[in-house]
Amino acid sequence: ITLRRQQEARRILSAAVASRQSTSRGFAEGLSRAMMNPILGSLILLAVLYLGLYQFVGVLGAGILVDFFESTVFGEWINPWLTSLVTSIIPVKVFQDLFTGEYGIITLGLTYAIAIILPVVSTFFIVFSIIEDSGYLPRLAMLIDRVFKVIGLNGRAVIPMVLGLGCDTMATIVTRTQETKRERIITTFLLALAVPCSAQLGVIFGLLSGNVGMLLIWGGTMALVMLLVGYLLSKIIPGERASFFMEVPPLRLPKLSNVLVKTYSRLQWYLTEVIPIFVLVSVLIWLGQLIGLFQLLISWIEPVVVFIGLPPESAVAFLFGFFRRDFGAAGLYDLHSAGLLSGIPLVVAAVTLTLFIPCVAQFAVTIKERGIKTALAIALFIFPFAFLVGFLLNQLLTGLGVSL
Repeated sequence: ITLRRQQEARRILSAAVASRQSTSRGFAEGLSRAMMNPILGSLILLAVLYLGLYQFVGVLGAGILVDFFESTVFGEWINPWLTSLVTSIIPVKVFQDLFTGEYGIITLGLTYAIAIILPVVSTFFIVFSIIEDSGYLPRLAMLIDRVFKVIGLNGRAVIPMVLGLGCDTMATIVTRTQETKRERIITTFLLALAVPCSAQLGVIFGLLSGNVGMLLIWGGTMALVMLLVGYLLSKIIPGERASFFMEVPPLRLPKLSNVLVKTYSRLQWYLTEVIPIFVLVSVLIWLGQLIGLFQLLISWIEPVVVFIGLPPESAVAFLFGFFRRDFGAAGLYDLHSAGLLSGIPLVVAAVTLTLFIPCVAQFAVTIKERGIKTALAIALFIFPFAFLVGFLLNQLLTGLGVSL
């Protein structure tokens, strides 16, 4: 019905308005219509995802740049120098560990934030700024409108969903643009459940990029979960569907100045938020180790991760995920680099951590936007559901004898 209305609107417009178009404008108009066509638009979307997210963010950002910064810049230069400096200044081993221990502010907090997270979010924000400045987002909204109607939403939800691939906390705030309370709740729920932030997405792409089968299993599982849970939510949550209208601006080549300004402002906002949290997490882990709380929490999580087929060492990554999803993804990256996580357990860990409960910042914003009852309901559903999906996926892949 929506597509028919759009076609009728274009027919009336063409009958009432006459304009002279240059060849370039004719090409732009043709490309614009192709982007909103169910078949051609889907192919264009796949190309954008492959080139923008997989190649630029996953291969370049999470692969080449992260390897260089983590292994060379921090692993060979910064961390050894700072470790020797801290050792010479602070004679007490307990306080040395606060800065340069296994989970120290420098060796964990700043290394994760700058060496692993920064290259990933930088490349993602560049891609997002290019897509935004080109005028592709409104066309993507028109393309996905029919799919989103299955889960009780419409094309307007594309904006927070795509923004969630940058930061779910920011995207949760943007759900205010949804017209009805029902749509805002569904969008917030799906953001918390199945939309990975840019750092998490980039690290997962980097981990799974060597095996196309792993990527397909991860992507297919996430899509299936989003459609299934979204469909059930649309049937459970009462309320009317909102109508969908959106202005579609002309396509244009992105301006370099616009892309750089938008990328810089988003990076500034992100780092202002993320670095203090990573430092705080390092301090909390240090305190937890002193009083035995960290080891106690790990001992509680270990049986759960072993139950879904993961090595007990992965419990640390899930504990990190309580604070920030990207922190947890960085933990998986370390486990994979150490040879402790590969094959089926790797893809199971990637799926489970992606579905894991929202990070502290997103949970706090959800309380502010949707209320404490809704936020708790979302978290209490997601925690067991994530591990259930991980368990079922592990059983399915193992039972079928899949080799990854």
